[in-house]
Amino acid sequence: MNYEVVIVGAGSAGISVASRLIKGSPDLKGKISIVDPAKKHYYQPLWTLVGAGEAKKESTERDQGSLIPDGVDWIQEAVVTIDPDRNTLTTDKESVIHYHFLVMAAGIQVNWNQIKGLEEAIGKEGVCSNYAFEYADSTWESIRQYKGGNAIFTHPNTPIKCGGAPQKIMYLADDAFRKAGVRKQGEIIFASASDSVFAVEKYAKTLENVIERKGIQTKYKRNLIEVDLGNKLAVFENLETGEMEKFPYSLLHVVPPMSAPAFIAKSKLADEAGWVDVDPYTLQHKKYKNVFGIGDCANLPTSKTGAAIRKQAPVTAGNLISLMNGKPLTLKYDGYTSCPLITGINRLVLAEFTYGNEPAVTFPFDQSKERRSMYILKKNILPTMYWKGMLKGIM
Repeated sequence: MNYEVVIVGAGSAGISVASRLIKGSPDLKGKISIVDPAKKHYYQPLWTLVGAGEAKKESTERDQGSLIPDGVDWIQEAVVTIDPDRNTLTTDKESVIHYHFLVMAAGIQVNWNQIKGLEEAIGKEGVCSNYAFEYADSTWESIRQYKGGNAIFTHPNTPIKCGGAPQKIMYLADDAFRKAGVRKQGEIIFASASDSVFAVEKYAKTLENVIERKGIQTKYKRNLIEVDLGNKLAVFENLETGEMEKFPYSLLHVVPPMSAPAFIAKSKLADEAGWVDVDPYTLQHKKYKNVFGIGDCANLPTSKTGAAIRKQAPVTAGNLISLMNGKPLTLKYDGYTSCPLITGINRLVLAEFTYGNEPAVTFPFDQSKERRSMYILKKNILPTMYWKGMLKGIM
């Protein structure tokens, strides 16, 4: 198989870029392929609200085939090796795909098996997670069944997609516990491998106030390494002392460790940490100039969010078209990302920032304050923008 452009990954990044390439250069129709075996496509940002009983998970799912742009071939196979010196990919079905230009949009790898006992425990007896479609319902079930004891919410010591999500569900759980009259029967604990609640000071101050208002205990520099389902114990490594600490739990919301996809990490496209090694502004690969990287699989020094991809997609597509036409790469990505930080039902802080954690707000008001309007934006408006705008390459 031979294509002018091959896109690895049919998530938000891959489909957005494909749509923009077709719009920006209609002669590419029939010359682009997307390689991805997934039959379903998910709007993952809404899984937090699914886990809080505020949305139905079925609303986050679409058939992948319905989203592939016209004029783009969909190869329903998984990439296993990349040879950028020969401009080829091989798949799990032993297909060899040749390309002139390559876009790496393969997302992030979720490593459930890196926490001892997690695979056996997830979805059972209060152990839950919003980081997979099949487990999001278990979060709401665990919240509804909570009667007291420790409710622990974790954040791992690896890069993750949607860095604010580990604490969003915690604030929503607090609201649910209060509504059910069980909040005083136990403690909510935020056990995070990070050393603070949020990296951007402007928004961190608000979140610290939320934590104080809700009476949440924080245990920073703690990384979850084991779930002991039989004894209902969460085992953490204290990253400052190296000691193991065990906490009993009634509810344990786990954010699993994540990494670059394995086939990328072992390829020549990867940096030392395994991510696609791209220029942070043009998104072109630093060595292989006919390769671009976008989204969670790229080594961009910013939070891995859908909002970041929305800003990266026009840069990737535009610069790729320029390269194909022998023109300079003039479009620049400034590191923009956004974390809609839900702090409770009908409360949200819209955190927006660029490289260097510099705030970059959209609206003409103080976005570090909790607002109902921003909650409505998150719940009702952004999903529509995603399905009808971003994936179609028009916003």
